[in-house]
Amino acid sequence: MKVLVVGGGGREHALVWKIGQSEKVDKIYCAPGNAGIAGLATCVSIEPDRIETLVAFARKEGIDLTVVGPEAPLVAGIVDAFEAEGLKVFGPRRRAAEIEGSKAFAKGLMKKYGIPTARHRTFEDPDLAREYVRQVGAPVVLKADGLAAGKGVIVAQSEEEALVAVERIMEVRAFGAAGRRLVVEEYLEGEEVSVLALVDGEHFVPLASSQDHKRAYDGDEGPNTGGMGAYSPAPCYTPGLAREVEEKVLGPVVKAMVREGRPYRGILYAGLMLTQDGPRVLEFNCRFGDPETQVVLPRMKTDLVAAMEAVVEGRLEEIELDWYPEAAVGVVLASGGYPLEYEEGKVIRGLEEAAALQGVLLFHAGTDRKEAPEGGTGDGPRREEIVTAGGRVLGVVALGESIRQAVDLAYRAVGMIEFEGMHYRRDIAHRALSREGE
Repeated sequence: MKVLVVGGGGREHALVWKIGQSEKVDKIYCAPGNAGIAGLATCVSIEPDRIETLVAFARKEGIDLTVVGPEAPLVAGIVDAFEAEGLKVFGPRRRAAEIEGSKAFAKGLMKKYGIPTARHRTFEDPDLAREYVRQVGAPVVLKADGLAAGKGVIVAQSEEEALVAVERIMEVRAFGAAGRRLVVEEYLEGEEVSVLALVDGEHFVPLASSQDHKRAYDGDEGPNTGGMGAYSPAPCYTPGLAREVEEKVLGPVVKAMVREGRPYRGILYAGLMLTQDGPRVLEFNCRFGDPETQVVLPRMKTDLVAAMEAVVEGRLEEIELDWYPEAAVGVVLASGGYPLEYEEGKVIRGLEEAAALQGVLLFHAGTDRKEAPEGGTGDGPRREEIVTAGGRVLGVVALGESIRQAVDLAYRAVGMIEFEGMHYRRDIAHRALSREGE
């Protein structure tokens, strides 16, 4: 069969890599892909927001299954468009994808159906939002309602910081139209965990747990990013907690979406805070997490394509997922300045050496290829170089018998790679290691 993966980041590289292991698959296309994906799939220069062009390409090439990576085309209705043409596609329809597209909608859904989450209020008037902030004080969490590439959440430790955040989100519009509405919610303390689940409208099957690192700097300091690293499994997510989340979060939200006339099919991401009062939902996402996917899929034994087909065809109850026992740790290498301003086009060195380490996988996120003259002159033969082309550049993933082993191997590989301005966190999986007494 022919598979089309939509997107061009680290998540999509991991999806292409895993899909390529399926005996069902003969050919993989990726739109638009990146320098790493080009080694595994045929990259086509169609951006994820060009939905009509993607539909036409899938029709022309006889694509048997399309897998949508990013949230923006899902929220824009790419699944609806493909289904209208009779094309098989993995992902939620537009009305179901609103569970990520609008934090206000997700919060309202959780309140209506008793799904545990933080107390909150939603505002369209910045003055009323400021008044509420002064009333509740700090710390407090402020979230742009719409899509903001994982950066629209501000955890304010002081009232002054929160008031600045209101202005930045709602008046300066730092996150564009996503800031038209603002969700102000209670600050929760505890350990975070990411739980992904396959959902076919009625049934759900959870994937292995993982933990993301959102803050830019060591010690969970600095601004929120799209994710600076992840590991799987998350030791804090015990079997007892998993059962509780299935009973109180995953099962109820799947049923709630049916009752709301928005049956959910695809992958559902639940970002959870494990508080003293039990798990609380921080957010729902309508797609595979990034960088969580890069550490979860390498641990999956099961044929991902077979599982996706079961979701699309409404027979997920037939699927059981099997997992390798090894732990996976992923470190994101980012451009200097990320998540703020950064430069692109920096030559990346050491990729082949790092990839040669047994147990190491390199998932490209923001990379491109360019030709450069051999010997530094404009004449003569030319060679191809891989250069930076985004904020998050690479995900360096390592597998090990323990999280400690995987951490050590991941950072050994990181030490072999370099590009100008390269920035990464040096404490990925620190919570898991502290649980192990390290």
